[in-house]
Amino acid sequence: MVELIQSLTFLIKLPKMKKRLILLLCLSVFSVSFSQESTKKESKTDALIDDLLNQNEIIDDFLAMYSKYQFLYLTVNYNSDTYFSGRDIGINQYNINPRMTYLHHSGLYGSISGIYYSEFDPKWDLTTATIGYGKNFGKKKTYRYSVSYSKYFYNNTINNLFTNDFTATFGIKNKNRTLGTSLSGSYLFGDDQSFQIASSSFVSFNLFKTAKSKLDFKPQLSIVAGKQTVELARTYLKLGQSVTEYTQNDVFSLINTQLSFPVEFSYNSFDLGVGYTINFPTPIGDETNLKNTNFFSVSMSYLFDL
Repeated sequence: MVELIQSLTFLIKLPKMKKRLILLLCLSVFSVSFSQESTKKESKTDALIDDLLNQNEIIDDFLAMYSKYQFLYLTVNYNSDTYFSGRDIGINQYNINPRMTYLHHSGLYGSISGIYYSEFDPKWDLTTATIGYGKNFGKKKTYRYSVSYSKYFYNNTINNLFTNDFTATFGIKNKNRTLGTSLSGSYLFGDDQSFQIASSSFVSFNLFKTAKSKLDFKPQLSIVAGKQTVELARTYLKLGQSVTEYTQNDVFSLINTQLSFPVEFSYNSFDLGVGYTINFPTPIGDETNLKNTNFFSVSMSYLFDL
């Protein structure tokens, strides 16, 4: 709960401010209350931000290994707790994220994914359809770029601010693919617009490897920053009456830093991962006393050669 300058209660009650407050909640950068409606709205944009950090490095590894391919990649992720932009909204719930991705050797790919929250109503919260193009390049195919467009379909009657997303990503790995980093820029638009940047870096340690299987430990550091509108209220007396002035500032700032510690087991085309993640949310605007959050995750994936 964040206190606005001198007059939080007065600000929340103003009808004309409702839309702006909901926008701030959606961007997860300036929360002033956690009602059921605002919690739902917050989940939408944060799901989009978190999706930037959910790129599976296994896909890139396969793309680098084959010159001609058609793959169908199925994966499902389970997270023991749910935090939006690393922030705890006071609801204990797990979430499940299934995804199906098609990849073609030309560089074209498409995917469809969804998010299920155990305590939201409706529980199936968001479906995302994506089409994109990406290529590995360089002497050792250690560089990769991709561009994509995503459409978001919400399973509720709430007015959702963002329904589209253009994303561009550039990544680099060493020739052994044991060290890598990527940078993604995402432009979200619909009833409103925003811009986010996400970076992700990893180092991979092989614990054992056979002809058909391997076990890797792959610590990862992810950072999300974005543009948000911070609104402040100042209340004072003028001619004996209370007057409130509002100011808005568009700022670009760090939102959340995330450390992940996954262990990934691969056997032929099947992958199983377990991990532990810690969030370090960065205060935005008048946010104070933000606590670090953490959760456990399990993922299963299977790659079909078409």
